[in-house]
Amino acid sequence: MKRRLKITGVIIACGVVAIAFFPGFFLRNNIGGGPEEYVELLGFSLILLGQLIRVSARGYKAEHSRESQVLIQGGPYQVVRNPMYLGIFLIGLGVVLAVFKWWAAVIFMAVFVNRYIMLIYKEEKRLEAVFLEPYKDYCRRVPRILPSLSAITRLDISEYLPIKLSWFKKEIGSILALLFLTLVVESWEDIARIGFWRYVRQSSWLLFVFVLFMVFVILLSRWTSKNYDGYTGKS
Repeated sequence: MKRRLKITGVIIACGVVAIAFFPGFFLRNNIGGGPEEYVELLGFSLILLGQLIRVSARGYKAEHSRESQVLIQGGPYQVVRNPMYLGIFLIGLGVVLAVFKWWAAVIFMAVFVNRYIMLIYKEEKRLEAVFLEPYKDYCRRVPRILPSLSAITRLDISEYLPIKLSWFKKEIGSILALLFLTLVVESWEDIARIGFWRYVRQSSWLLFVFVLFMVFVILLSRWTSKNYDGYTGKS
């Protein structure tokens, strides 16, 4: 785990240095209005969705894995086998859409595949060696990283995306930090051109999206608490 985090940190550091020296090459020119605002909205929405999936997957696993002695098949793990990696993918893609030029999405996907797909394969081999036939059956039933539409529509959202506020509180610092840094990079030129307060007024939709996200998290946590007894027995 430490080695994995170190490699990921090096990749992020190299990216930050490249952007710092060549911002005009990587960052999108913010001209404001039109389709660009919808792309930014999509980007920030994907960041929030990815964070929600990641928090749900991490919290559910922490409560049910029994120190990796149990094969997790409930919660978000019943629609994809690697929900945390799905969350990471959505967060990264959201940042790219909110901040970078379109071709950066191609680079991000290439880096993601090169960095995480091999990790997923290695983890699957390890899990197969530990859990044997039950894990093979699980792999046959559940897709690796992209959920099927039938699974999402068949289940209640509190079943495949459970959230507890205690899980969310542990991650709120990193969630807000990422949103703030993304917003600063995305809006730097706009603030310099039109001023901070005018930018704030024009970007009130971002606050609206975040408020909607928090309301959804609270409602989802209540649905989870209400239905939790119904599915906790399914590891």
